[in-house]
Amino acid sequence: MPAEVLSPQESRLAALAAGRPDPFEISHARAARLVKRIEGQKPVIDVERALHFTRAMASSEGRPLPLRWAEALRRVAENVTVHVTEDQLLLGRAGRHGRHGILYPELDGDFLDLAVAGLPNRPGSPADISPEDARLVIDEIAPFWKGRTYHEALNLALPEDVHRLTYDDPQGLISRFIVNETSSFRSSIQWVHDYAKILNHGFSALHQAAREQLEGLDPYGVDDQTRRRPFYEAAIIVCEAVATWARRHAALARSKAELEPDLRRRQELVEMAQIAERVPWAPARTFREAVQSQWFVQVFSRLEQKTGTIISNGRMDQYLFPFYERDVREGRLDEAQALELLECVWAGLAEFVDLYISPAGGAFNEGYAHWEAVTIGGQKPDGTDATNELTSLILRSKREFPLHYPDLAARVHSRSPEAYLWDVAETVKHGSGFPKLVNDEEVVPLYVKKGASFAEALDYAVSGCTEARMPNRDTYTSGGAYVNFAAALEMTLRDGRMLKYGDVQLGPRTGPASAFASYDDLWAAYLRQHLNLLRAAFIQQRHVNRLRALHFAQPMGSILHDLAFASAVDLHQERVPGGLDFGYVEFIGYGTVTDSLAALKKIVFEERRLTMAQALEALDRDFEGFEDVRALLASAPCYGNDDPYADEIAKELDRVSVEFAEKYSKELGVNNDVRYVPFTSHVPFGKVVSATPNGRRAWFPLSDGSSPSQGADRQGPTAVLLSNHNTKNLDLSARAARMINIKFTPKCLEGDDGTAKLVDFIRAFCDLKLWHVQFNVINQQTLIEAQKAPDRHRGLIVRIAGYSAYFADLSADLQNDLIARCSHGRL
Repeated sequence: MPAEVLSPQESRLAALAAGRPDPFEISHARAARLVKRIEGQKPVIDVERALHFTRAMASSEGRPLPLRWAEALRRVAENVTVHVTEDQLLLGRAGRHGRHGILYPELDGDFLDLAVAGLPNRPGSPADISPEDARLVIDEIAPFWKGRTYHEALNLALPEDVHRLTYDDPQGLISRFIVNETSSFRSSIQWVHDYAKILNHGFSALHQAAREQLEGLDPYGVDDQTRRRPFYEAAIIVCEAVATWARRHAALARSKAELEPDLRRRQELVEMAQIAERVPWAPARTFREAVQSQWFVQVFSRLEQKTGTIISNGRMDQYLFPFYERDVREGRLDEAQALELLECVWAGLAEFVDLYISPAGGAFNEGYAHWEAVTIGGQKPDGTDATNELTSLILRSKREFPLHYPDLAARVHSRSPEAYLWDVAETVKHGSGFPKLVNDEEVVPLYVKKGASFAEALDYAVSGCTEARMPNRDTYTSGGAYVNFAAALEMTLRDGRMLKYGDVQLGPRTGPASAFASYDDLWAAYLRQHLNLLRAAFIQQRHVNRLRALHFAQPMGSILHDLAFASAVDLHQERVPGGLDFGYVEFIGYGTVTDSLAALKKIVFEERRLTMAQALEALDRDFEGFEDVRALLASAPCYGNDDPYADEIAKELDRVSVEFAEKYSKELGVNNDVRYVPFTSHVPFGKVVSATPNGRRAWFPLSDGSSPSQGADRQGPTAVLLSNHNTKNLDLSARAARMINIKFTPKCLEGDDGTAKLVDFIRAFCDLKLWHVQFNVINQQTLIEAQKAPDRHRGLIVRIAGYSAYFADLSADLQNDLIARCSHGRL
């Protein structure tokens, strides 16, 4: 029997397990030392940001919110502990500890004291906190925020019927996982700054521009004095705060240099200090200054607010390339030095953990999820291909760097160079789930249709999991609802109730399912439940948008945005003049619902091989003693196989959702588009849904994104792409990202022939105008062994849902979900 083909990741881990030296430690010595200090550490919560932010907010009540926020950031910048990390070439960290997370009491202060006590031992994404810091949270931080948080306001504002579908308790602390609000997990959804603005001009230019705006205000103008003045005063304060924070790092680096015995490290520290004395206040002049300036902006963003999925890095191969190209040309920089600086960024990213304090937030983002997307490739604003030497260097770095940082996103288009796609394919084959691919041929036309110029749309950056942002044009920051449409299916079969919630009437009464005489009866009942959940989601969103403007501000993010700065409107307000507002409503369980409806239509109503009563009895028993019924239902046509029978049902599900969004988004005043991006929410959502007619057992994860149900894609990966294409309603525009997961065996992609096949597959994905695809390249047996012996597979990285994580950090439910996904051995 031939030996099993391993991915490069599997080969590396096998070599380490056998005691062989790690080549990364030899060829990337600095990065290896940085990695070793934090690898496998449980994160530690740092409360300094929360403490100083709270004290500042407590002393400024009643003043304009952007100004209060800026003053709080100034207090944070002046008082949080600054660090110089051993071996690092970059300065800037958000917490005192090696691998750390920070608290945002403005989000969850009403229950922060309770949550902190349970964090060290919670099953998903635990974190430690010292007794002293826990006491500060309990005695000082949390008490101030009780009665003042956005979460409490939203909980009180939701109408009773919407509240019942959103929360499972009066306080809104426990999610029902039916119409799940996500806006209280974070003060902003994913975001991308215009980093080039700071690299090329510095905060000094924004500081001067804000001063000029202040000087030009009408001293008698009510709007100028009550709205515009606080905004520009906040802009000046936050520019100075960032500079203060950077210079505190510079001073510490200089003091450490004086005590450093190693000459080389002493010189590094002096240079680090000199750079931090200049940037980000002044424009960057070199690649190293540009990298440091960008890093300061990114880390300070984390101190400013909790951005969903962490602040993204934008088009790094574009805004850094002029500095790289000039330094290489003038002899100041070589490829190895640039690679080392990038690895310092990646190591810095790995130190910070985006902690979700609420149980629902933690369930959505297992395995210390992170999406600080670095975007490469794609097109320039003039429509020409954007790849360059830095694009290739970042891909090389991703193959060599052993952690799941950064989250790398590769833009592709119909004219992407063959060499670039080959490089992307080779990186995918490495097996750690990078890069994810986002398709210009879908994103750009949709954004132009919705109001962007071609230049703006062509310059989008991947942000968060699968989303795209146009810096200086995107203005929407509110989190959207995640809707469990498998719950709608169960309510259809149980007259508006769910087994999990007993006698609670969650949806409209649509009658006993055993009385449905035809598929049309079933579909009509399902449609009522489906639309009822969408109705609740849009009502919820109206309250979210209204209330967030009263509770959150982001003065730094706003001054980095052309429209927000010009109009003196904070990005967290409901409307920034001239902006494009792209929100979303999340469709969870697409494959599960499609396959279940297809099974009932085929087996019960058309072929009459089962009665509805028999099917319902099997579901009530979770198929125990009904394995023949389960097999029969599972034999029906399934989504993901390029089968018109199932795909037509899936397309109709999409149509009713997108039509609803197109109609009622107008009332919200935003593009509240239909999206298929679950993160890991399909796992907790599945835990409230009993057995479904596609053969899925009770409480098992739902299908994820727009991927097929687990193991249902029996006709190969190309059929998965075709089903996604077939089920899009191209005549409608209220649609957004679709997330597709594909799992290959390493044998399938072996050698140059395998790489060529994968490049062709990527070309097909591009030609079909699908939004997103991501890959796992791993042997099924590796996952099974890693589940049995996690200590021997601590370094195994897998692709989850728009991000990668250590397999050992995932819950057993999510591990089983990954194992159950179909592993394609042929392409």
